[in-house]
Amino acid sequence: MQLTKKGHACIRLEKEGRTLVIDPGGFSEPDAAVGAEAVLVTHEHPDHFAEDRLRAALEANPEARIWTLDSVARQLTAAFPGRVHTVGHGDTFTAAGFEVEVHGELHAVIHPDIPRVTNVGYLLDGSVFHPGDALTVPGRPVDTLMLPVHAPWNKVAEIIDYVREVRPRQAIDVHDGLLSAQARPIYDRMLGPGGPGVAGAEHSRLDPGGSLGL
Repeated sequence: MQLTKKGHACIRLEKEGRTLVIDPGGFSEPDAAVGAEAVLVTHEHPDHFAEDRLRAALEANPEARIWTLDSVARQLTAAFPGRVHTVGHGDTFTAAGFEVEVHGELHAVIHPDIPRVTNVGYLLDGSVFHPGDALTVPGRPVDTLMLPVHAPWNKVAEIIDYVREVRPRQAIDVHDGLLSAQARPIYDRMLGPGGPGVAGAEHSRLDPGGSLGL
């Protein structure tokens, strides 16, 4: 499996010539999902869900399909009839050759005065977990955790504790589009060697377009 980091919360996974993309939102590249056979969307916020990115992917590949929760699916079914699948916590399905489990139900709390939207995370091939905008613990071993490192709804202490609870082999930053260049070394020190650490997990960060084999 090859993992490529795209802008902000978006990742691209390739295996045996097939491609799956998660969360090609408004902070990711316009063509982030082009060439994908399957696109998964965690929730409705525009940094994760951008219809123009999805339209580009589905127009480029007539066989491409979308899997997402109901609040997003309702916005897409008219534009993409028969190509949008609605999922929720506990569901399992196969997309682009990946075995997918759905975990979680709600977005993390931003502020008590802001209503919480639905949010799901995706575990792929029992190995790679993308939680969207929540600190969902999938309740099973995870090799690679996509770590939402910076958001209006989290702080670094919560991120450290989250990695310690999930206990992945490695944690790779996502949701980093609002981090400045000056902030990144601070987060790296906090999450990596020399800081509080993440309970033995390897911590790494990929620039958009960077990739690694899993």
